Amino acid sequence: MRPTKDRPAQRFDRAPGADVLRKLQKIVTDIKESGQANLTRLTVLKRWFEAPHRLRSFGLFIAGQALRQTSKTTAEAAELFREAHNILANVDIFDPKIPRADATRLHAHLEAFQNERREMQWASVRVIHNRNLFLVESGLGLYLWHSNSPTGGYRLAAAYCEHYDPRYGNGTVQRSGEP
Repeated sequence: MRPTKDRPAQRFDRAPGADVLRKLQKIVTDIKESGQANLTRLTVLKRWFEAPHRLRSFGLFIAGQALRQTSKTTAEAAELFREAHNILANVDIFDPKIPRADATRLHAHLEAFQNERREMQWASVRVIHNRNLFLVESGLGLYLWHSNSPTGGYRLAAAYCEHYDPRYGNGTVQRSGEP
């Protein structure tokens, strides 16, 4: 008698996105086992982001996650966190309906807060002082203007997942204290 797979598992294997899910699970497993994974492996998300409405929801999801990770900050940054929280609180990320004027105003405030640039050898580089405010700004930008840019979604995912560890450099690195 041949071994059979259970029917729900067979349906899952053929379901759209199953391959993406499997690849993401492999990235998580690699991080747990070796402590790191290369950020370029997140490019698998580009295909997932091609589905309508996923980018807008993902942008707001990341913005919400960044709001939950606030730490010590300046009074001006704290005010921006409060403003973002007021606009993003209770938003259904699967069917987001944020007033465009409010989202645009908040995005402009966030961008103006971190608008310092440094001239480097080949380019002008934006200086980011508060990573979480930058993630909120980027998530709002995806929601407002880049809902047809799977590459923008990948960049936001990479920015959110990227951590520095001197043993591995930049990448998706397991933070200390994580299982």
